[in-house]
Amino acid sequence: MISQARSRSKRWLATKLTMAALAAAVSCAETDPVPAATVSSTSYDDLVTLFADWRQFEKPSLVDGIPDYSAENMAMQHRELNDYRSRLEAIDASGWLVAQQIDHHLVRAEMNGLDFDHRVRRPWARNPAFYVTIFTAESDVPAHEGPVIHGFVDLWTYDYPLGQANATELAEVIVKIPSQLEQARTNLVEDARDLWMGGIRAMAGQSADLEAFGAEVVGTSAALDEAVGQAREATDDFHAWLEAELPSKNGPSGVGKDNYTWYLKNVHLVPYTWEEELTLMRHELSRSHAALALEEHRNRNRPELERVGSAEEYDRRFNDSVSELMAFLDEEEIISVREYMDAALRAKIGTFAPAEGLRGFFNEVSYRDPVAMRTHSYHWVELARMENEPHASPIRRIPSLYNIFDARSEGLATGMEEWLMQAGLFDERPRARELIYIMLAQRAARAIGGLMMHGGEYTIEEAAEFAAAWTPRGWMPADSNTVWGEQHLYLAQPGYGTSYLMGKIQIEALMAERANELGDAFTLRGFMDEFSAVGVIPVSLVRWELTGRRLSENE
Repeated sequence: MISQARSRSKRWLATKLTMAALAAAVSCAETDPVPAATVSSTSYDDLVTLFADWRQFEKPSLVDGIPDYSAENMAMQHRELNDYRSRLEAIDASGWLVAQQIDHHLVRAEMNGLDFDHRVRRPWARNPAFYVTIFTAESDVPAHEGPVIHGFVDLWTYDYPLGQANATELAEVIVKIPSQLEQARTNLVEDARDLWMGGIRAMAGQSADLEAFGAEVVGTSAALDEAVGQAREATDDFHAWLEAELPSKNGPSGVGKDNYTWYLKNVHLVPYTWEEELTLMRHELSRSHAALALEEHRNRNRPELERVGSAEEYDRRFNDSVSELMAFLDEEEIISVREYMDAALRAKIGTFAPAEGLRGFFNEVSYRDPVAMRTHSYHWVELARMENEPHASPIRRIPSLYNIFDARSEGLATGMEEWLMQAGLFDERPRARELIYIMLAQRAARAIGGLMMHGGEYTIEEAAEFAAAWTPRGWMPADSNTVWGEQHLYLAQPGYGTSYLMGKIQIEALMAERANELGDAFTLRGFMDEFSAVGVIPVSLVRWELTGRRLSENE
């Protein structure tokens, strides 16, 4: 396999990119006029100070220990935001190093994100799921996916069985959930039917999580037991209230095509429009299905992949998948491998789950060839890199707000699937190549659903049905938690549904650009290492740092 992979390792770089994708990757990011300000500083240190102040300001003030998302407090925050934007524009970054100018752009993007939340998205007034407080599992991206309330609880960050100090800490946070949900009934005044439906499912999920958590920690602390019980009762009451209010909800939940484009260009710094993304996603959907048909034809005389059938087989094959992937990355000179990367991947392989029917889309992939999903699990390598090799910039060292990282993070992980396949990872298991195209099709289909919801052309039910219909082999039914959870996320967080493939397209365009300008000096490992060293920031900014070409340059 290694010799075959080496013979192919350069060939995949010759894959032709669409002219639209390449042009988009080097186009400028639009920005609205910023508040007028007199230059008061040329110091990078002043930007760092402003960033720290800004991050504190972004958090809503507290009332009785609970974040205040009332209409009055949110209106006041929006007014005061202009002061921070003016402070930012008063800092002249024009003479700084490129890396420092990029940090200036990142701070502006975050401020644009809060402005958009107040003007358009308004999750505290439109999205009941915003008030979910309990999270049981770590996200594979730098921060939570989608908008989350301040004061959330990441249960996965605690060691179990709980010590008394942790039990006390959790009790003090969880006991506030009933009051927060009571405030939510007053705050949720806008008519957004599909977000309301998603919120009903989200609150049912929080109730189940609280029940499971309560059973796990019962007896650890009387205060914690009582807090969990009260929080679950309040969650169930809130869930019932949401259901009772649903018939009165008929308004749209999407942000609209123009707002979507503004958000892409000014917050996520993705240089595309709603219409351009739809065109590219339709192309990716067609390409993935056509490629899958060709792979299935090529493999028509080979046996189909069988699902892992036991806990013993699961442990063996999933651990072997990490070993195989890490060896491939190292031996084929894809990236510079670090010791912590293996442990990061191995810690997330999970445990065997018996099932009669479907386990969920990604488990249907993983249980047939664990290596296929390990490629996307490159996410965990990236998170481990952030922890073990933190960026020098205090602004890039912590995750950007408003999921600004999404196209960079999800695009790289999604890209690793197809790139490693083309580099030869599955040469000895050709049917595993089918899984890569199945995942690609699923991502394109769900992305189109998300775009159409924001464009006002699909309801969430129609988006789920479309994604299910275009996901191969029936592995993602239209009523599954996977498709509903994804479409609700993409509705709540504009740009996230397309970020997997749009980020991949942007990275491929940058890779092509670097290969073209470096010529024989270009190496894949060199590119991947320099790309990762810039940090988990928008690809458009990565390009600026690697090439020196500003966002406004259009070649």
